Amino acid sequence: MPIVPQLLRQAMGQFATGVTLITAEVQGAVHAMTANAVTSVSLEPPLVLVCVGRDRVMHGVLEQAGRYGINVLSAEQEPLARYFARQTDQEPPYRFLKEAPRAPRLEGALAYLDCRIVERLPGGDHTIFLAEVDHAEVQGGDPLLFFAGRYARLAGQPAPTAR
Repeated sequence: MPIVPQLLRQAMGQFATGVTLITAEVQGAVHAMTANAVTSVSLEPPLVLVCVGRDRVMHGVLEQAGRYGINVLSAEQEPLARYFARQTDQEPPYRFLKEAPRAPRLEGALAYLDCRIVERLPGGDHTIFLAEVDHAEVQGGDPLLFFAGRYARLAGQPAPTAR
């Protein structure tokens, strides 16, 4: 007998992950979505994947764009993670660097990967967008984490200051 979705969510919530911002551009408009269902698949060839719910705005955007950016968020970028976790199809009020033909890059991200979609696989109520990495950049810094349904930081990282 399958488990109930809430129990699966609770169990998987015990797995700490990094937090990313998936970016894509369609007809000159930048779209972004917070995601932690991101995985490195292979070094040769360089493959990664992101899982996106079929009901998300970003699902249709990725279908059109054919590529996406993975922006690894820093601990200081928690407000961005919260903003882009909402469903939205609005051009975001954050600074993205556009360098055609690459996907938009978030200024200040710890790392950035420009990814060309090579396969779409069904994954229940999600689609798995498998992509080949065409370009990567690394800035480094303290990561933003997600654990037990909350944003978190590594031990020793200062708590965010109120703005």
